[in-house]
Amino acid sequence: MSTTYTTSQPAGGTRTSKLLRRIGYHLLLLTTCFVMIYPILWMLASSFKEEQEIWANMASLIPTAPTLHNYVDGWRGFSSSLTFTTFYLNSFIYAGVGTLARVASSALVAYAFSRIRFWGRDFWFGIMMLTMMLPFQIVLIPQYILFNQLGWVNTFLPLLVPRFFGEAFFIFMAVQFMRGIPQELTDAAEIDGCNRIGTFTRIMLPLVRPVLITSGIFSFYWLWDDFFTPLIYLSDPKLYTVSLAIRAFADGSSDTNWGAIFAMSTLSLVPVIVIFFAFQRYLVEGIATTGLKG
Repeated sequence: MSTTYTTSQPAGGTRTSKLLRRIGYHLLLLTTCFVMIYPILWMLASSFKEEQEIWANMASLIPTAPTLHNYVDGWRGFSSSLTFTTFYLNSFIYAGVGTLARVASSALVAYAFSRIRFWGRDFWFGIMMLTMMLPFQIVLIPQYILFNQLGWVNTFLPLLVPRFFGEAFFIFMAVQFMRGIPQELTDAAEIDGCNRIGTFTRIMLPLVRPVLITSGIFSFYWLWDDFFTPLIYLSDPKLYTVSLAIRAFADGSSDTNWGAIFAMSTLSLVPVIVIFFAFQRYLVEGIATTGLKG
């Protein structure tokens, strides 16, 4: 007869080790998050500091004498007729109209690639995918020459018109999503008398809402933060977007009002933060569904 001896670890020791691992994990996570958002926190704190305190007390995130003068001075802009109200309106026109045009046209092209059989469909889809690998700088000069000959330079047309022809990345996302929708739904709509436009607007668009919202969020972020394209085509300060107006505050020939720059930079983050938290669940859903479908 043999006797088997077993040893068991005290339950209290197991719970203590799990608690320590959990505390260490959360401390590491909080530290990483703080390092990532520290530049934003520093910019926010600097927007409430006096000019001399910004650089004299850079390490502190708490202003010694908080002030709103930076926001008042920054919102005044360059003159009484060119306040940041004008620049924000220009940015909303550029980002808003551009986003609507981009998403709508991309959804329409994606519907054609995913549901309509036509000659060379796979070939043209491959060509469209190759455009995502094309650096923007390659087409910059030909586009500028074309828009200059059309007389569009120093207007919003070079910024908005190309958005009505879709975006390869958004088309790819929508195609991936639409391919996961059963073909029977569109076939049933066609049997009931819907044409292709009716099938697209009544059947496909409601079903692909997550990917459309995801594309809209990305597009709004990219266009709102876009600095290079407005810099190339816009020279009239009345047409400046927020990014160009903030850059114009940095005057190399005189003293730069850094407090106003930080204040307006902080305000420029408000629209994108609001949109992110308002549509966060659609963003996660759209990325997850398009990433899992082949």
